[in-house]
Amino acid sequence: MPKADSQQTLARQWEMLKLLPPRPPGITAAALTGKLGDLGYDVTKRTVERDLNELSRLFGFTCNDKGMPYGWHWVEGASLNLPGVSLGDALSLRLVEDQLRPLLPAAVLRALEPRLQQARDKLAELAPSNAQARWAGKVRTVPASLPLLPPQVMPGVLDAVQEALLGDRQVQVHYQRAGETEAALYTLHPLALVQRGPVSYLVATAFDYPDIRTYAVHRMRSAEVLEQAAQASAEFNLDAHIASGALQFGAGQTIRLKARIDVALAQILRETPLSEDQTLGQARKGFCALTATVQDTWQLRWWLLSHANQAVVLSPAALRADLLLRIAEAAELYGV
Repeated sequence: MPKADSQQTLARQWEMLKLLPPRPPGITAAALTGKLGDLGYDVTKRTVERDLNELSRLFGFTCNDKGMPYGWHWVEGASLNLPGVSLGDALSLRLVEDQLRPLLPAAVLRALEPRLQQARDKLAELAPSNAQARWAGKVRTVPASLPLLPPQVMPGVLDAVQEALLGDRQVQVHYQRAGETEAALYTLHPLALVQRGPVSYLVATAFDYPDIRTYAVHRMRSAEVLEQAAQASAEFNLDAHIASGALQFGAGQTIRLKARIDVALAQILRETPLSEDQTLGQARKGFCALTATVQDTWQLRWWLLSHANQAVVLSPAALRADLLLRIAEAAELYGV
């Protein structure tokens, strides 16, 4: 048997063993054939039956022949404990690998690396004859905003931040705030690590202050894990913190946005609304009335400025005034 065929057979049989239930009545050969087909293995019921009969002599599973149709299952106390990853696991690992890397502690990532490599190898081996193994090469996620290269993080900084967060310990950092030329010393109490596009942010409190702030990891010039335990925030909830707009650089306040937008932008917002309560009026002279409850954030301002030739903010007055000022500043820069 050629090497490629042998590898395919072993992979298929391994998947089949993983599909066997731990107890009767078991699963039929026909059902196994269907499930293997769903995983991309083109195999006949007769081949599956032959595999089951041969492998049952080597592994602790049996056929429940007390009723028709016969079902295959592991005998009591036996199970499959083979090294490796299933095709589904391999595909899942490959698809999330890039997202996992900046979020996992270094020690966990090192322990996971053999598993990730195993997933890559399995997909490469099965790709010539298995459509599902080729799926990872056919899908991608891309940012909706301008793609930026990730910033440079000082060696050891991210490892120290992750170690402190994992161990609920304080971390001392030299942090250079945006626009400043010197770094200041901060003692931080880590609460969460968030990946926002190409940038990693540490959510933490500083010193003995209760205020929860966000610190860009790439602006930390050094980081040292301290022995002291971090001060826990009983009220902190990461999902609620993100939902408040904090990672969009806001103060957690919502506003009722009213604007006049052109029909092209209105079509985009009909497909991808700004909020659950968004409303769009009928088009008149090429424009629609927009209302939506949104977080008052810098992200909102950047979005509105990017559509300055398509959207006119009517209220709140403070937001309109802020945008007018920035548009006037831009016009001055362009010599208008």
